[in-house]
Amino acid sequence: MNPSSFQSDATVLGPDELLRVFHDETRAPIGVGTAQRPIEVDGLVRREYELDGGHWNMIESPDGLGPNPDEWDGVIARQRDFFAERGLRVEWKTYDYDEPADLGERLVDAGFVKEDDEALILGEAAPLAAQDLDLPEGVVVRAADCDEDFARMAAMLEVVWGEPQAWAVDSLLPRWRAEPASMDVVVVEESREGPVLCAARAEYDTSGFTGLWGGSTLPAWRGRGLYRATLLHRARLGLERGKDFVRVDASPDSEPILRRLGLHRVATTTPYVFDPTA
Repeated sequence: MNPSSFQSDATVLGPDELLRVFHDETRAPIGVGTAQRPIEVDGLVRREYELDGGHWNMIESPDGLGPNPDEWDGVIARQRDFFAERGLRVEWKTYDYDEPADLGERLVDAGFVKEDDEALILGEAAPLAAQDLDLPEGVVVRAADCDEDFARMAAMLEVVWGEPQAWAVDSLLPRWRAEPASMDVVVVEESREGPVLCAARAEYDTSGFTGLWGGSTLPAWRGRGLYRATLLHRARLGLERGKDFVRVDASPDSEPILRRLGLHRVATTTPYVFDPTA
């Protein structure tokens, strides 16, 4: 992919405009789901889960909890109980502009556990994709194209996180096989026979956004531009699929990298997790 082919003369959108496009295209529409991963609506709340348990069970309420404040705690409890009955861990994803303003407190009171805040980072894909890759000599970035890539990625993740990462093979790989239009998994390596040095994924839905997720790097290879390379490569892959924007839920470690690349922090997102098996 030639970076110059991604140059764009379009007006660069500011943070407020990007957040509006993100909300209108990504949060507001209700997805269709699949037979294996249904999306259900309970009042104004959406829940998305995998019938086999899986790794990706989500709740979101971009339109609030309903018009009656006296019912809000009951709405939350109903979602908690839905997943408790099925023994499924679930994440309720919140944004700092969600209503009600005390949603996070209500979730904690209902038994959800607050995890670390992340920055919602948005930007246009073309200016990101047009930047030059700058990788160490002999290192390449590419989209995963075989099952073995996922096994190698899982081995890298185990080193990074110090615990088994079976989900990469047991959950992510089946999704990639079944829904190839929904994601690209990107690996950085010196060779196909050696270890994966860094890995991340791009996810696509019906919006104009490429979701940039993950980005773990082996400790010995950090600070050498590998994560940055996955960002640029994923932006290019997304543009080839007609996705004009990118979004990242960024940790404090990755936010400075993203902002240096021209992306914008537009909001804070906080996950609240309920795990009936814990």
